[in-house]
Amino acid sequence: MSAIIERPKIRACLFDMDGLLINSEEIYTEVTNSVLKDHGKPMLPWSIKADLQGRPGTESAARFLAWSQLPYSPEELYGIFGERLKKRWHTTAPMPGAVELLTKLKGNKVPIALATSSYRGNYLLKTAHLGHMFGLFSEANTVLGDDARIPKGKGKPEPDIWLVALATLNANLPDHMEPIKPQECLVFEDGIPGVMGAKKAGCQVVWVPDPNILNVFEDKKDEIVGEWGEILPSLDAFDFAKYGL
Repeated sequence: MSAIIERPKIRACLFDMDGLLINSEEIYTEVTNSVLKDHGKPMLPWSIKADLQGRPGTESAARFLAWSQLPYSPEELYGIFGERLKKRWHTTAPMPGAVELLTKLKGNKVPIALATSSYRGNYLLKTAHLGHMFGLFSEANTVLGDDARIPKGKGKPEPDIWLVALATLNANLPDHMEPIKPQECLVFEDGIPGVMGAKKAGCQVVWVPDPNILNVFEDKKDEIVGEWGEILPSLDAFDFAKYGL
């Protein structure tokens, strides 16, 4: 019988954005289905949606095209989506419990960083009207999908974006403090690729999936989050005491 390894104490929290902090994944789904409808195609299945979540834009477009067989290149499709999405990003809203969670972590002096696959242009459009929430992240601790520190082809589900986000926190620690280790980070994610990347980075994970995606992956949910993972229905269900926060 193998010994139970105790979880390291959490010293920092890292956050995805789309679908976790804001309802932008709903908007992505609506726009995707509008493009499919234009071509007489069925709506996007949740199993395919789960594979696209959190990936860099052109990679997500390439995977979508492999399934949908629409007559575009990934770059063309990304442009079509971009034009339709641009008209919707001003409507994004915080997900339940998101502002409260971030505010409490800041009040408790827990270091936080944002790690989103959204490129800077889209990030600004999605968040310009949500300064009360995204102002809680410093610019130095906001890592975007087109950050030069993330090698090309190394977006989620690779660990790079999470490790870069952690590095931004360690860069600002007082000299007397030990650097924060990946296993001392709690990653909050709604997408399976992001969860995979966080696990590869060695972090602990809180997975907050869309209920439709959780239904599709019900039989694999424990495997997805791993030994040091937890599944929550929403961010307002997070238990601070459980993690000593």
